[in-house]
Amino acid sequence: MTDTERNRRTATIERKTKETNVLAAVDLDGSGSANIETPIGFLSHMLDAIARHAQIDLDVKATGDTHIDYHHTVEDVGLVVGECIGKALGDKSGIRRFGSAYVPLDEALARTVIDFSGRPFMVFEAPIDREMLLIHKDFPFALVEEFFKSLANKVPCNLHIDLIRGRNGHHAAEAIFKSFAVALRVAKEFVGGGIPSTKGVI
Repeated sequence: MTDTERNRRTATIERKTKETNVLAAVDLDGSGSANIETPIGFLSHMLDAIARHAQIDLDVKATGDTHIDYHHTVEDVGLVVGECIGKALGDKSGIRRFGSAYVPLDEALARTVIDFSGRPFMVFEAPIDREMLLIHKDFPFALVEEFFKSLANKVPCNLHIDLIRGRNGHHAAEAIFKSFAVALRVAKEFVGGGIPSTKGVI
C-alpha cells in the first residue's frame, strides 16, 4: 500500500430502512473531528467521544423511529459506523491489528480489546445493578451492548469489552465508549510489515 493510499483510508456508507436513515463517513487518518446529528443526545455525545479519542474524523447523520424507542437507531448507527471502519481499513496491510485500552471515569473503569481479525465476535461483560439500568430515562444501559454488537458484526472484528467496576450508568457507559476509541486508535495504527496474519490475508 502506498503512502497516498494510506492517506485515503476513508469510507462513506448509507443505510435506509423503514425504521431509520443513517449516513456515516469516516477518515481513519483524521484528527478527531466530528460532525454528529442524531435524535439521541447521549449517542451523539458518545460518537463524538469515539472520534476524538480514536483520532478519526467521523460524520454521522441519523434519523429514526425514536418515538417508539431508541433501539433501532442505536443499532443501525452501530451497523453503519462499523461498516465504514471495515471498509476504510481495506486489506489491513501494515496495521497493528490488535489494540487494547483501559479508561477510567470517576468510579468506573472499562477495558476494551480489539482484533481486526475479519471475524465477527463480541464478548461484553458489564455487571450492573438496578440503579445503572438506565443511563437516563430513555436510554437503557443495554443499548451500549447493542451498539457495539452491531459495530463488531459489520467491521467485522473480535471485540472484548469489560466493565471492571462502576456504580453510575453514565460514567460506566462513557468509560466503555472511550476505552473502545483508544483501543481503535492503537489497532488501526500503521506499523509496517504487510498484512498482520500468518495466513497472509485477513
